[in-house]
Amino acid sequence: MRVTVAGCGDAFGAGGRFNTCFLVHASGRTLALDFGASSLIALKKLGLASTDVDAVVVSHLHGDHYGGLPFLLLDSQYEAHRRRPLKLLGPPGMAARLPVLMEAMFTGTWRTAWRFPMSVDDLPLRTPTEIAGFTVESFEVLHPSGAPATALRVRHGERLLAFSGDTTWTDALVDVADGADLLILECMGRGKGRYGVVPSHLDMETIEAKRSSLRARRIMLTHMGPGMLTQEAAAHARARGYMLARDGLVVEV
Repeated sequence: MRVTVAGCGDAFGAGGRFNTCFLVHASGRTLALDFGASSLIALKKLGLASTDVDAVVVSHLHGDHYGGLPFLLLDSQYEAHRRRPLKLLGPPGMAARLPVLMEAMFTGTWRTAWRFPMSVDDLPLRTPTEIAGFTVESFEVLHPSGAPATALRVRHGERLLAFSGDTTWTDALVDVADGADLLILECMGRGKGRYGVVPSHLDMETIEAKRSSLRARRIMLTHMGPGMLTQEAAAHARARGYMLARDGLVVEV
């Protein structure tokens, strides 16, 4: 299993980074974890096509995590001339919210006669589900988005990837991280001073205090705000053994 970081930025593009989108590749299939508003641009910058994505699983319903789905659908229809099926899944509420988003952004397009098989479904919590050759399980975490926010576990063969989504600390992260070969963990702030603690998000100080309970082989920090993108903060995180996500990074899991 291999992960390509298409985008690891926060909602405001700190550091010029694209919105969250991780591409998980295995056995010729590609699963996207989140597809933020700028994710289609991020894919094209990497030389990837929308048709390379077999399915998208959304962690929660904020624009920097699922706001790119209308662009993905319309690019698939009109530019890429997609024929392969596309599956879109997310937390409870996704199937109802996506048509509203689509109509708000491009009025009338939800009624498009799609040239490719397309489905939108809610992913039940804590229920392993087969998606595009991967087994995905979601866990509710703590982040206000008008619907449950979730963290995700993705398994392929003997490899296990975990992704926190956006959240403040919750003990559900212990279950999410348990046994993962790689945990992609949001870390928006440093924990002290300006940009230190961001409401409804994790920070470096909290992660350090809870690290012993996160039983993952490796931890990669993502969704970093300005306070985490300084040379000082990056050096500290690396010294503590954390990987740091960056757009375009490829990681073997």
